[in-house]
Amino acid sequence: MQKEQFSYDNTIVRNFAIATMIWGIVGMLVGVIIATQLFTPELNFNLRYVTFGRIRPLHTNAVIFAFVGNAIFMGVYYSLQRLLKARMYSDVLSRIHFWGWQLIIVSAALTLPMGITTSKEYAELEWPIDIAITLIWVVFGWNMIGTIFKRRERHMYVAIWFYLATFLTVALLHVVNSFELPVSLFKSYSWYAGVQDALVQWWYGHNAVAFFLTTPFLGLMYYFMPKMAERPIYSYKLSILHFWSLIFIYIWAGPHHLLYSSLPDWAQTLGVAFSVMLIAPSWGGMLNGLLTLRGAWDKVRDDARLKFMVVGITAYGMATFEGPMLSLKNFNALAHFTDWIVSHVHVGALGWNGFLTFGILYYLIPKLYNTKLASTKLVSTHFWIATLGIIFYAIPMYISGATQGLMWKQFTEDGMLKYSNFLDTTLQILPMHMLRAFGGLLYLTGAIIMVVNLVRTMKQGKLIRNEEAEAYPLTKEVQEEAGSGYWHRWIERKPTQFLVLAFIAVLIGGAVEFLPTFLVESNIKTIESVTPYSPLELAGRDIYIREGCNNCHSQLVRPFRSETVRYGDYSKAGENVYDHPFLWGSKRTGPDLARSGSNGHFKKGADWHFQHMWDPRSTSTGSIMPRYMWLYEDDIDAASIPDKISAMRTLGVNYDEGFESKSVAALEKQASEIWNGLVKNNPDVAGEMLAEGVTVDQNKEIIALIAYLHKLGRDINTENSTAQVIK
Repeated sequence: MQKEQFSYDNTIVRNFAIATMIWGIVGMLVGVIIATQLFTPELNFNLRYVTFGRIRPLHTNAVIFAFVGNAIFMGVYYSLQRLLKARMYSDVLSRIHFWGWQLIIVSAALTLPMGITTSKEYAELEWPIDIAITLIWVVFGWNMIGTIFKRRERHMYVAIWFYLATFLTVALLHVVNSFELPVSLFKSYSWYAGVQDALVQWWYGHNAVAFFLTTPFLGLMYYFMPKMAERPIYSYKLSILHFWSLIFIYIWAGPHHLLYSSLPDWAQTLGVAFSVMLIAPSWGGMLNGLLTLRGAWDKVRDDARLKFMVVGITAYGMATFEGPMLSLKNFNALAHFTDWIVSHVHVGALGWNGFLTFGILYYLIPKLYNTKLASTKLVSTHFWIATLGIIFYAIPMYISGATQGLMWKQFTEDGMLKYSNFLDTTLQILPMHMLRAFGGLLYLTGAIIMVVNLVRTMKQGKLIRNEEAEAYPLTKEVQEEAGSGYWHRWIERKPTQFLVLAFIAVLIGGAVEFLPTFLVESNIKTIESVTPYSPLELAGRDIYIREGCNNCHSQLVRPFRSETVRYGDYSKAGENVYDHPFLWGSKRTGPDLARSGSNGHFKKGADWHFQHMWDPRSTSTGSIMPRYMWLYEDDIDAASIPDKISAMRTLGVNYDEGFESKSVAALEKQASEIWNGLVKNNPDVAGEMLAEGVTVDQNKEIIALIAYLHKLGRDINTENSTAQVIK
């Protein structure tokens, strides 16, 4: 049998590599900007498009889907061809994938600062972009699976297992979480509500970390670590155990993001149990990667590229130890909603994803351009600057998180909250935020050094667009030959059955958690006193979402003495049955707002909210919240209200039949009532706003936002909410 001549497509790898570098700088720069805004709120220059609430999702999307996403595709397109001894199935599909993905990223960069968002963490992009993501993801899978079926290598190497699991699970996560009802081209409402929406979102959110930030990088580790170390992977059997246990267990762990919430206790317990179990396969993968370097530590000492890989894998081990620890209820009670979670996430993102990406880029670019790195000294410089960046980022955030958690819970000897003013905690941790921003700046500086070094490397070499190769064809007889070897070989030889088994493994956990939550009515009890949002309140809620207020304010009072004393009665599942989407949040940069319209500690009058949104520091000395002056300039979008009411009825909200035709009049009536109350309490309101030339009336967006804030918790009798009649 003669060998077949073919070539590898390096152009697509080069394209994704360049995109990785460009978007990496963009994402990290936005991260430094928002980190600085948390102690210098004036840095948004009073512009609506660069407030923390709007560009924080831009940062997360740019880092996750632009920087890390392009890095995944770069590594997959390079390694897959060589592992299968075949060119990609279709050069056309490769190009569609590349340019389609970049257009999605650009659309995210345009829409998120404009306030076009669903508010769902890591899934903020609106429905037209969600459809585009689905189509491009299918193109990627089509190209990858097509290449697998035309391969010249009989067995699929372990890296390919992780690539296939990534494709299947991300597709499942994205489609299920993106069920939404469009209202217009740039507005939709989540198909799920309240507790059910929270479960779906964190099933997606946790597993987006698992199957977009973890499994594909484990595949890249299994390919590039042995290549760079010139050593075989430590244990083939461990890789099998690692893969199947990881993809089965990971999918169950999402509810640990919702501990002490109104999610049913049985679902929370499942999340905790599987999160604790998750440490075994996670550390199995880490050890398999690190032990591959046995006997090669001299190479690590001399090669900064391997240093990136080692620290990256170690950061993965740290993050996957911390995740199960944070899922324990006693530790979660202290750390959740604090900066501790920010540090935990960034140890994984900066260390695991970032460092592996840097190491792979330093390995690939010289190979693609048939040259050597322009400067190995700059690689070492980048390594130490980036490592210091992670240290200066993570340690201050751990300190900040512990400080927040302890201060929020501290009582005096008289049984009173010692720090009843939320700002006391905020001001205490500002130095830690400054150190965090400095760490981010160091990390960004290292990335810029890398880009300069790699661009110089490209210039001194020449891209090998089509790399010549040869291999024996995989005939049907060879493919079906029984042969001998380990039992797992029969799975590795059959892509179809492998895909089916992997899909079943990841489907079980979600099905067990979803079906009872959605189908058993007693899991989500409704409360008679809870009513749908009025048209004005619904308009205000959409403004709240547009401005990204949920990025800093939670709406979930946990059943702790410290929280019920500070905020009011703990949250119930029935409160959120009309919330499409839920807005429980994941971080408290500001106080919880779940009871801002009731008799809780944080209830404020309309005049206070009116002044606070114009200039937060005039009502809260030292506040790091930006000003929202455009709310006093822009009119409420009353014309869209009938369509929104109609969409809500489709989703099950019990508005009266025909209420759409009355909704605008109802909106105007409530706005007039709020406005008249403001004028009565502050006669100067009707004139020039704070001598800055802004004329305010009842039609402005600030009135709708006040209406929404006054709705929160109002339907719950905070003195005796648990005694209410429940359907």
